[in-house]
Amino acid sequence: MADAPLLSVSGLTVSFGTERGTASAINGVDFDLKRGEVLCLLGESGSGKSVTLRALMRLLPERRSRIAGKVLLNGEDVYAIPEKRMERLRGKAISMVFQEPMLALDPVYTIGQQIAETIVRHEGVGHAEAERRALDLLERVQIPSARRRLKAYPHEMSGGMRQRAMIALALSCNPALLLADEPTTALDATVQMQILLLLRQLQAELDMAVILVTHDIGVAAETADRIAVMYAGRFVELGTARQVLKTPQHPYTAGLLASTVHGSMRGHALEAIPGAPPDLTALPPGCAYAPRCPHAEARCTAAAPAVSWLEPGRMARCVLSEATV
Repeated sequence: MADAPLLSVSGLTVSFGTERGTASAINGVDFDLKRGEVLCLLGESGSGKSVTLRALMRLLPERRSRIAGKVLLNGEDVYAIPEKRMERLRGKAISMVFQEPMLALDPVYTIGQQIAETIVRHEGVGHAEAERRALDLLERVQIPSARRRLKAYPHEMSGGMRQRAMIALALSCNPALLLADEPTTALDATVQMQILLLLRQLQAELDMAVILVTHDIGVAAETADRIAVMYAGRFVELGTARQVLKTPQHPYTAGLLASTVHGSMRGHALEAIPGAPPDLTALPPGCAYAPRCPHAEARCTAAAPAVSWLEPGRMARCVLSEATV
């Protein structure tokens, strides 16, 4: 169907066995993503954002992970297809920019070799054409002296250049879906905006869907069509970027916005969210955010709040939202 979502996730749960017990990292995530759409996952460290991306790529270790739910990419169930088929999808249909490029890039191959190998494997072109395209990609992500950097090893490049090389590698086969885990974390503010604008430009040119993980509300505001706010492995709020940032419906979202520095705050103290994220091996009963929430009531700890659809595409998981429906 022409209007079918590129990605459909339903009932996704992920847990890990640890020495302290079972850590429930993802606790029932549901969403659809259209072609050409940018979804931003926003939340504190430990909320489940990066685990969600790795689950979509089927990159979590099989022995230590327990995964349930369904992930449909172009109608194919990611967890029902053979690993060989998944290997062909990675890089071509779905690709990822990792948070730590020094760990993601192979230290024994040059940057040019790694990009060209990916193009040869998925596109079936010759090595000369693959190297030409690799050079073009390095130039597009604004790596200085791009031709010389083709023959550089990861350790010979700065953190910022490694991150840009990682972005070039992820885009090398024009994937339909790009997963970006803090893609500008190693870059200074000026280059960060250049890279984000570049990703937005490429996303529009290729009609590529993007799921972007970030802690930076400014990045989310500049790049996202929709924002999903995560806490303790759940989406607690979902809506367009304007809806979520202008009229937050969950106290956690409001807390994140209030604790963000911006120009109009001069002379005012930050309103930091009290406490810390919950222990995933011992999640509290009811709403996981209740111990930190200034609006918590007795019913918040009795049972987990249901999802409230405030309007089409607009969701909040809070008893305050339930009361307004």
